[in-house]
Amino acid sequence: MLYTRREKRAKQENWENGETVFTGIIEHVGTIQALELKPFGGRVTIQASGVASELAVSNSIAVNGCCLTVVALGKDYFSADLSGETIQKTSFGAKNSALKKGSRVNLEQPLTAGKEFGGHFVLGHIDGTGSVTRLDSEGSESGSWLFGVEVPEDFARYIAPKGSITIDGISLTVARWNRNSRVAEVAVIPYTYEHTNLRDRKPGDAVNLEGDVLGKYVERYLEARSEAAENSAIANASPAPLTIASLLRQGF
Repeated sequence: MLYTRREKRAKQENWENGETVFTGIIEHVGTIQALELKPFGGRVTIQASGVASELAVSNSIAVNGCCLTVVALGKDYFSADLSGETIQKTSFGAKNSALKKGSRVNLEQPLTAGKEFGGHFVLGHIDGTGSVTRLDSEGSESGSWLFGVEVPEDFARYIAPKGSITIDGISLTVARWNRNSRVAEVAVIPYTYEHTNLRDRKPGDAVNLEGDVLGKYVERYLEARSEAAENSAIANASPAPLTIASLLRQGF
C-alpha cells in the first residue's frame, strides 16, 4: 500500500553519522538523465523536480530501493555516485537491466522522526536482483495487477507468504510463493501501479531485491545459537585418545 507525504520536508539533516532507514513508500518517480557505468564505479543523474528542492549534497536517497548519497544538485535534478559493489549487486549493472537514459526510477527520502511509518523497515542495502516473470492485470473490475519475480537461490530463504519484500524500493506483500520455481508473486493495487515504475516492467527485466531485515536478524540469531551449541559440545567432548597415528599427524 502507498501514500504520498504531502507535507513539504525541511532540508534533510546530514545522515553520515547514523543509519538511514526507509519504509518502501514511494514518494516520487524520477527520470534518468545520464547513467555512466565503469568496472569500478559510475554516476547516475536523475531529473526529479518534485524532490530536488528538498535535498542537499551529502543527503541519502533511495533510488529503486538502493540507498545512494547525493553528490551534486541542481534546480530539478541530483547526481549520485555508484560504487563497484552497487553496480555489481543492483539492477544498475545487471545484464538484463532496463535502466538507461529516460528510464523512470522510484525515489524515497529517509524516514524522519514523527513521520508515519507506512511500509516496513527498508535499509536500502540491496541483496541482489530478481527477474520479472509476469505483470498481468487481474481484471478491469479490480484494477489490480499480479506481479511475479524469480529470486536468486540465496535470497529464497527470506521469502515468507504474507511477509514483506522490497522490490525496486517498493514495500510489497508476498501473495504467492513457489519454492520449486523460486517465483514470488505480489498483488499490486491500482495506486501503486500508477505511482511507481512497476508499470514499465516487462518479463526478463532485472529488479532490485531486499529481504526483510527482521528476518535477517532472526536468521543471524539462530546461527549464533547453533555456533554456540557446537562450540560447547566441542569444549565438553572427551579428548581423543593418544595413538601413534595421531602423533604422526601432528608431526612427531
